[in-house]
Amino acid sequence: MGELFLVTGAAGHLGGVLVKKLLERGARVRALVLPGEKHVPEGCEKVFYANICDEESIRPFFDIPEGDEAIVVHTAGIVSIASRIPPLLRLVNVTGTKNIVSQCEKHRVKKLVYVSSVHAIPEKPKGHTITETDLFNAVLVKGAYAKTKAEATRIVLDAAGRGLDASVVHPSGICGPYDHGRGHLTTLVIDYCKRRLTSGLEGGYDFVDVRDVAEGIVACCEKGKRGECYILSGNYYSVPELLEMLHETTGQRRVKSFLPLWFINLVAPLAEAYYRIMRQPPLFTKYSIYTLNSNANFSREKAHRELGYQPRYSMKETLADTVKWLRGQGRLGDEGDVICQGS
Repeated sequence: MGELFLVTGAAGHLGGVLVKKLLERGARVRALVLPGEKHVPEGCEKVFYANICDEESIRPFFDIPEGDEAIVVHTAGIVSIASRIPPLLRLVNVTGTKNIVSQCEKHRVKKLVYVSSVHAIPEKPKGHTITETDLFNAVLVKGAYAKTKAEATRIVLDAAGRGLDASVVHPSGICGPYDHGRGHLTTLVIDYCKRRLTSGLEGGYDFVDVRDVAEGIVACCEKGKRGECYILSGNYYSVPELLEMLHETTGQRRVKSFLPLWFINLVAPLAEAYYRIMRQPPLFTKYSIYTLNSNANFSREKAHRELGYQPRYSMKETLADTVKWLRGQGRLGDEGDVICQGS
């Protein structure tokens, strides 16, 4: 008997790494994954197959044995660079979060940590530092994903105001190994290693290693204060810098041509429509281009002060580990073409 961690989205990139981190610490973990999910984390006390959009289906996940105290980490969600809000995006990110909060309140869990995003925080003009806020409203942020995360964050903080011990973490652009899906940096690495990138884009963003975010979440479970938010950021990197590091890591040719954002903005609507027709995730959209040119000056000072959060991984190490893991998964095509330095 004791603490029992309940992790939603446990088969996702962050959720899977978090489960692994908790198990390494000797914690007891329950995992919530979608029915039919292939990449179920191993070592959990129990795995529940349910959909957070259906509150009744997730109820058994919250049935805690007498004497145990539940710590819930809600990582489940959809990350999207779509310009419009697809119905499923809002259903999962907003309604799903509302259902998780409802079950947390009904079962009187010890702690809830919600994984929001820096995109939920209203952007400040360039040159200004973006810090934590308690002002979350969909009209104050740009992009479908940001709007749903702002709404969901407001739901969690309102519950904290009613007495639920809930904290929020805001990761920046998550990257790193163990991504079975198609995260934006994972896709960049795959396309580069498969020589699909003839040109890069200008712009950049703040990126953080998934393993550092998982450490920050664990710290928030232990030290996060009720109703407080914490930015879990990394460092700013331009796209040219990322591609140069990939060149140094793999030994493959450099990408020397970089298209200006104004040009990409002209063709982005056509590309988004094309990929929608093909039923494939777009490589870029007007929203993703906007993001690469937005203010990404996030402060992690509060998380460092109150949680002891301090990113340990350098981007070059993150990219090298990502290439190595993807190669081991057979996702880089002709494996003989990729030589990961130091691996």
